[in-house]
Amino acid sequence: MIVAAFATLLGAFAYIRSMFKGQTNPNRVTWFMWSVAPLIATAAAVSNGVGWAVIPVFMSGFSPLLVFTASFFNHKAYWKLSSFDYLCGVLSGFALVVWYVTSNPNLAIVFAIVSDAIAAVPTLSKAWQNPATESAWPFIIGVFSPITSFLVATSWTFSEVAFPGYLIAINILLVISVSQKK
Repeated sequence: MIVAAFATLLGAFAYIRSMFKGQTNPNRVTWFMWSVAPLIATAAAVSNGVGWAVIPVFMSGFSPLLVFTASFFNHKAYWKLSSFDYLCGVLSGFALVVWYVTSNPNLAIVFAIVSDAIAAVPTLSKAWQNPATESAWPFIIGVFSPITSFLVATSWTFSEVAFPGYLIAINILLVISVSQKK
């Protein structure tokens, strides 16, 4: 669990480093929403009694927050946003508002997944069209890190396994998109 959390952090730092070297250009809408949705899913899971199994989900929100924040310190290192990016951000935010209105922890996780998936669309699109603007490392780590949630899951409830399962799936799609350049 701790090794996976550390690996996730290393993946974020590798991405930030490549950003400052001019090798990657993060989409700020995606990276911001990628920080918000998992942090909300973390809070919902904790409120539903999930313990250590939530660490990979927390790290999947904290690491993008680091990337998003770092993107403001290198003005040449971000992807120019389009109206499509903003639309995805608004839809992603709307999914979080729907969760807030319902106040149901499992529904919160569903809407956090929906929000995170919508937020991924701009980066998936960018990676597919311009794979040289992304680094695969954080996404490769993003496939393996959530697996640790399954290793420490105690009750195998929806709140324990849903978001980690989603993280594995979305990161596989991102790795495929970024790796097509090779």
